[in-house]
Amino acid sequence: MMGFSDKRMIALFALAGLSGPAWAGERVTLGNGFTMVCNHHAQVEEKTRLYLSAGEDNYVEFPTVEVAAVEVVADPPKPVADGALNTGAASKELNAADVGEMMARAGKEHNLDVDLLASVVKAESGGNTRAVSRTGARGLMQLMPGTANVLGVQDSFQPQENLRGGSTYLDSLLTRYHDNLALALAAYNAGPAAVDKYHGIPPYHETRTYVARVIHEFNRRVLAREAEARSAVASSGSRTNPTMR
Repeated sequence: MMGFSDKRMIALFALAGLSGPAWAGERVTLGNGFTMVCNHHAQVEEKTRLYLSAGEDNYVEFPTVEVAAVEVVADPPKPVADGALNTGAASKELNAADVGEMMARAGKEHNLDVDLLASVVKAESGGNTRAVSRTGARGLMQLMPGTANVLGVQDSFQPQENLRGGSTYLDSLLTRYHDNLALALAAYNAGPAAVDKYHGIPPYHETRTYVARVIHEFNRRVLAREAEARSAVASSGSRTNPTMR
């Protein structure tokens, strides 16, 4: 995972003895400038867990060096109402190159292979920026409204915002499961709680099919990329060393 060695965690806590509101959460800023809102956080060895609720089961995890700041916020984040979504940019027709460039930027921010992101997007939405699942997940990487809100995504139908939030979440799952891609994908589909409960990929047909489909597509893309690179090298060699006739 990509680290930010020049960043250190800076915690900003309320002064002791001052009365505060009934609810208090934390706004976390990562080294790449992305912000998230969580209930509370804890450092576990060299990683920082951001708990999404008051309990200890639902959390995302990042290397501590990637966390730039944690600050207490007095009010909970307010969900964006459906009618308030700004869909102007999302309605603009995007081509494959546009989406590919967005995925490349998101992958670079989190050290994620662009072909992995493309494989997840294909399985999640088929590349449809306006996709909505039967459970309410939205956009290219099918973010649930609650997850999007925690990730600081204001409009899941905005492709760049959706990809940035989805890649942040996938990055945190890979960190949580020690770069075990199958477990990270299972958690992306079924939730980390389910993966932790079963100590592996949950016995859900949908989740098992999803993990297999994404990994198969990722392998296919990587093999195609490698074959293309070999072909380009061979072609370059034949031009610089023409065969004598």
